Amino acid sequence: MNNLELYEKFRAVPENAKRQIAGGKLKGKTDINPMWRIKALTERFGPCGTGWGYTIEKQWTEAGANGEVAAFCDILLWYILEGEKKCSPGTGGSMLIQTEKGQLSTNDEAYKMALTDAISVACKQLGVGADVYWEADETKYGRKPDGQIAAPVCEMCGKPVKPGKKTDGSIWTADDIFEWTKRQHGKGLCWDCHKAMKALQAATPDGG
Repeated sequence: MNNLELYEKFRAVPENAKRQIAGGKLKGKTDINPMWRIKALTERFGPCGTGWGYTIEKQWTEAGANGEVAAFCDILLWYILEGEKKCSPGTGGSMLIQTEKGQLSTNDEAYKMALTDAISVACKQLGVGADVYWEADETKYGRKPDGQIAAPVCEMCGKPVKPGKKTDGSIWTADDIFEWTKRQHGKGLCWDCHKAMKALQAATPDGG
């Protein structure tokens, strides 16, 4: 078997399985329909549970800032290749409790979303959807082609969010500013747009 056989088989993603992400940190990136991954694996290996499948190795939560909680999932994706069982690990995550419009909210699908993310990670190691990741050279972790971390983009002005300094002199990263302003205003903003929103709210009698 050619070492790149699976990679070449899985690398291309049909247009109807791709979706442009409209907002948030991943604005402008491409999302791949999870059902397409299942279809691709089934076409190559057979039905789930027979030619391929996965075992959930671990599920757990981690406390985040301000009462938020993230859910994680470790899986072992397995598939039958040339009569032998092969494996590819994957770890996925999603927010279980997060702040929305100033209040903590529970996501009852967090573990399902973490599982879907873990399957995506395990599949990526086989080359599934490789052309999408290669073209952008970015994942949910936001890396530029030169390997640097890409700054989140302000959802109001479209400019990159820049880091700043807190009152105690410590650095406030661009990601932290994006997430904090999103909790404050319902959208991730740069500091200039945050100040503009605050000024607008202060000038409005009801504060809205």
